[in-house]
Amino acid sequence: MPGIRNSSKAIIIQNNQLLTIKNRDPQGDFYILPGGGQNHRETLHEALHRECQEEFGVDIVIGRLQFIREYIGLHHEFAEHDGNAHQIEFMFRCDLEEGHIPTNGPLIDTYPIGISWLPLAQLEQYRLYPAVLIELLKNEFINEINPATPIYLGDVN
Repeated sequence: MPGIRNSSKAIIIQNNQLLTIKNRDPQGDFYILPGGGQNHRETLHEALHRECQEEFGVDIVIGRLQFIREYIGLHHEFAEHDGNAHQIEFMFRCDLEEGHIPTNGPLIDTYPIGISWLPLAQLEQYRLYPAVLIELLKNEFINEINPATPIYLGDVN
């Protein structure tokens, strides 16, 4: 029986743009936050530093925990492919180390093809996962942080 996997993700915004990992599948391009799975004996912060180095080759400064998302694959549109997945994603506000410019890393996963900066004001034009972030990020970062916005987003995609 598969277990629950923790994942650490980075919300990096510069010049009103969100740094994402661009992926491609049979339906076209889609975008996710940088980061990935936590290894045994690794803290969430260590996992996030490692993953960002792997994905775009720069160090980050990790800020506050912004959102927690649970993903139970069986409950969502990709159940056919990842119905056994159960993941908890911890999404942290992050900044790039001063003077560091992200580039394409080794991108060793299945779908990644590079990095992309997505304009916050136009996030709805992109296939961004989890999709719940589209309105949250536009509201939280273009306007102002709403204290009523929950940290735990639930089982969403």
